Amino acid sequence: MFVFAVIVALLIVIGWKVADLQVLHNDVLQQQGDARTLRNEEIIATRGNIVDRNGEPLALSTPVLTLWLNPKEILQSPEQGEQLDEAFASLELDPAQMRQRILENSAREFMYVKRRIPPPEAQAVLDRKLKGVYAQEEYKRFYPMGEAAVHLIGLTNNDEIGQEGLELAYEDSLKGSPGNRQVIKDRIGRLVRDMGVTATAVRGNDLVLSIDSRLQYLAYKALKENVALRHAKAGTATVLDARTGEVLAMVSQPSWNPNNRQSRNENGLVNRAMVNLLEPGSTIKTFTMTAALESGKFDMNTIIDTSPGRVVVDRRVLKDPVNYGPSTLSRIIAKSSQVGAIKVGLELGHEPMLDVLRRVGFGENIGTGFPGETSGVLPNHERWSRGETASLAYGYGFQVTPLQLAQAYLVYANRGLRKPVSLLRVDAPVDGYRVVDASIAQLVVSMLTGVVSKELGGTGVAANIPSYHVAGKSGTTWLYVPGRGYDNRNHISHFAGFAPVDDPRVVIVVSIQEPQGKDVGGGKVSAPVFAQIAAGAMRILDVPPELPEAAAVAVALVVDDEPDLPETMPAEELPADIGSGGAQ
Repeated sequence: MFVFAVIVALLIVIGWKVADLQVLHNDVLQQQGDARTLRNEEIIATRGNIVDRNGEPLALSTPVLTLWLNPKEILQSPEQGEQLDEAFASLELDPAQMRQRILENSAREFMYVKRRIPPPEAQAVLDRKLKGVYAQEEYKRFYPMGEAAVHLIGLTNNDEIGQEGLELAYEDSLKGSPGNRQVIKDRIGRLVRDMGVTATAVRGNDLVLSIDSRLQYLAYKALKENVALRHAKAGTATVLDARTGEVLAMVSQPSWNPNNRQSRNENGLVNRAMVNLLEPGSTIKTFTMTAALESGKFDMNTIIDTSPGRVVVDRRVLKDPVNYGPSTLSRIIAKSSQVGAIKVGLELGHEPMLDVLRRVGFGENIGTGFPGETSGVLPNHERWSRGETASLAYGYGFQVTPLQLAQAYLVYANRGLRKPVSLLRVDAPVDGYRVVDASIAQLVVSMLTGVVSKELGGTGVAANIPSYHVAGKSGTTWLYVPGRGYDNRNHISHFAGFAPVDDPRVVIVVSIQEPQGKDVGGGKVSAPVFAQIAAGAMRILDVPPELPEAAAVAVALVVDDEPDLPETMPAEELPADIGSGGAQ
């Protein structure tokens, strides 16, 4: 009986205690439950790096600390106000503004102080032991090449999610997979106990680009200097590996440094090599001559009479800067004769020229995967006028991107083989496929060497570099303004070419928009930039010299003794591809 009585007494005591806790002191249990909560916390996955072809970093994530505070705790500790202001000031934050934000968020338990701070800077604040101030680990994206590569690499937002460029294009691969851990925290977020990792974070994949950082810096410096020199509005330069089609450099102006988000300039984010559409002007005469040779109606000895230096098409007068008289196809290319190209084009008709343009890649997306990449526009008229055919022959009436122009000239660097363009490193040989007969491609290359020939008075002499043969073509177009037509006061200057001629290693296209001054032609504005980049590329890629140094041609600036076209032309004329010393 005694044992039974004891058991009954214990049950009564336990029952009373349970009732006391559940009914009379329920608030105490609630507080304790609230104070210690089992939580699942995400483990941030480190974003993959973006590196150049040699492993040099172009984008990487570094560990940083984000400071946050609990407004309720801060308001409950007014005695630390002075120290708190000092902490805000050390972070370059206005103490008065921060106090106001705390008051506005007084009902909340979380408020960012400053995100992604270098650990030493954040630790200096944490060392003050301020009540209500905490830190969490995050990552910050850093771009070692800054403004020199932002047009291509792009950037992420504060949460490391790709927003522009290749950061956006390869977001799924770069971001990785977050992990998870269970922790017990009190109600204000302080860690009570770490219960362990339940899912491991998986780091994002690295992205290996075709870019060579050395060439990227070189091209960017050359472009930036010349855009400033010419007081131009914008510019772009692209360097392709002639053997593989890989993009070794791709730069644009204007630009901005993505490591300083406060200076963000949306115009400085535009990748003009892949997004901007432009009329290619006389750089297209290369393909007009290809169609001419393919037709069998013309050969290298065919004479085209360009006299008297003008031609009438659909009652419109188109002219050269001077009368070049009877000219071979090579002379037409070297002098960039509008009249000669038009007469060849009219004899051919539009279809053979369009066929060549399509084969070398115009009018279609290159397929790099870059966000916003445009495919260009080739004309598709039901009925072609003589004026439209004439415009096609010398590069008006359709639009291309600078990268498409580089891809097209890549065909001639490979003697008629078309190779795909890649922004990622290519480790296997690239064979390509034939789009132009090798013998015809070689003849066109010989024409392009005449463009840079001082003896022939070519329009692209300034593209020459010491110790190497160069081939290329200049071009200059009037700026087309939608809704207003052509602005004959502003131009876009181009040069497209490759070096060395016999065994090409690089294909380079330079386009500069709205250069100011007397000399606006592609041979005067863009050819010197081509030369700067090409000469640097030969050194960086360790290309053996083709010519003895003493016999090398090195022309930085050419004085042209041929007269310029007038600044204005009659409104009834078709747009002419004008520039200093001719239709460059």
